[in-house]
Amino acid sequence: MIRNAVLLIGLLLWAVLLPAGEPAVVVTETPGISETPPGGDFTLQTSKGPFRLKDYRGKVVLLYFGYTKCPDICPTSLSRMAQAFNELNEEELKKVAAVFVSVDPKRDTFELLDDYVDYFHPGFLGVTGKPEEIAKAAKLYGARYSEVELEGSAFGYAINHSAATYLIAPDGELRFIFPHGTSPEVISEAIRYVLEDE
Repeated sequence: MIRNAVLLIGLLLWAVLLPAGEPAVVVTETPGISETPPGGDFTLQTSKGPFRLKDYRGKVVLLYFGYTKCPDICPTSLSRMAQAFNELNEEELKKVAAVFVSVDPKRDTFELLDDYVDYFHPGFLGVTGKPEEIAKAAKLYGARYSEVELEGSAFGYAINHSAATYLIAPDGELRFIFPHGTSPEVISEAIRYVLEDE
């Protein structure tokens, strides 16, 4: 297991490693991420009812904060997550989930969220909620976002947001933070590493 950990850390050249049972430690500088996000449980909503992170104990969860009108950052990140999922075998896929949290509840309806995440992978789940609920969840993971007016645009506004992907272990602990642009291979290897650690 130690050898595997060394190999994994070698792969994660710019990921943030959060060892099990230890406080979050940022080992490389990652813009837009709190230095010590605690992680933790939260409740939001899906088209089928409440989403509670604690209900996903026993699975590795990839968590991402964004919005469906995002022109490039969110699609790129979700595509890489989907590629990482595609590298997993059937048994591994049963033990993982991906959750896209919309920080734009004014525009991102449940129907729109379902269609959006399903485009990337059928195993992805879109969730959102009241602004204060989203803010509480984002604070737990050090995610940041703010609305920016777009003059002369039909969209009216955009949302500047951090673009990290958070890997939550089956015990509910935040274990990895992947900056935008992390390769699918690194993400899939991190998933396997956490699953082997169970």
